[in-house]
Amino acid sequence: MTMQPLAQMPRAAAAAIHTVFADIDDTVTTDGRLTAEAYAAFEALQGAGIRVILTTGRPAGWCDHIARMWPVDGVIGENGAFYYWYDRVAGKLRARHQLDDAARQAQSGRLGAIGARILREVPGCALASDQFCRLYDLAIDFREDVAPLPEAAIDRIVALMEEAGMTSKVSSIHVNGWFGDYDKLTMARAMMRERYAMDLDVDRAHCAFVGDSPNDAPMFGYLPNSVGVANVAQYRGRIAHLPTWVTEAPCGAGFAEVARKLVTARA
Repeated sequence: MTMQPLAQMPRAAAAAIHTVFADIDDTVTTDGRLTAEAYAAFEALQGAGIRVILTTGRPAGWCDHIARMWPVDGVIGENGAFYYWYDRVAGKLRARHQLDDAARQAQSGRLGAIGARILREVPGCALASDQFCRLYDLAIDFREDVAPLPEAAIDRIVALMEEAGMTSKVSSIHVNGWFGDYDKLTMARAMMRERYAMDLDVDRAHCAFVGDSPNDAPMFGYLPNSVGVANVAQYRGRIAHLPTWVTEAPCGAGFAEVARKLVTARA
């Protein structure tokens, strides 16, 4: 599949989009930071009546903050383990989880043992600095706070997780592993059904996804109006499904490009 420039997306298709799902790291952020331009893009989308739902591998602790504080309609975290949204009428954070507290606790010891083995066998990697506020998954850092590791090391981390019976996904900075067959798409379907009484399978032409890395492949392959920010090109050989469209700019500037395209189409 060949990615097409976002500028070629038909205006009618852009105008029909009512929901934008978006990854965070290296999609909304740039060099690890949230720029003013990208943050303003959230507000521009919401101001145009477009729903914004972030879908990320980042942990529950981050997602609590994001759902409360950012101009978004909700956040799917830890690669589909839960979704959070802030009920502004009740003044309360709402959550929907894959597992209950007891089931999560039962998994925690297994995650620790697998993480220790990976650290022993893959020199240079580390537990992600945000591991302490994760509920479901094990995140191994190969580029965020450590010197970038070669692809062979990343492949070894994936192999060790899968040998332990985990599902694994590679983001732009971490390898995430968890027990279960859910992913970002699974929880996106659930959120749209439960929060908005919408069948995503029926309505997917009216939803867009913006991402950049291999763990975004389920969303890229499912939504016809999926968009990769320009830096997605570096993963051509590692990503199962490429997006339909690609921005001219990378990272947060690319996300802002998507927002301008959709908002302008509605004008």
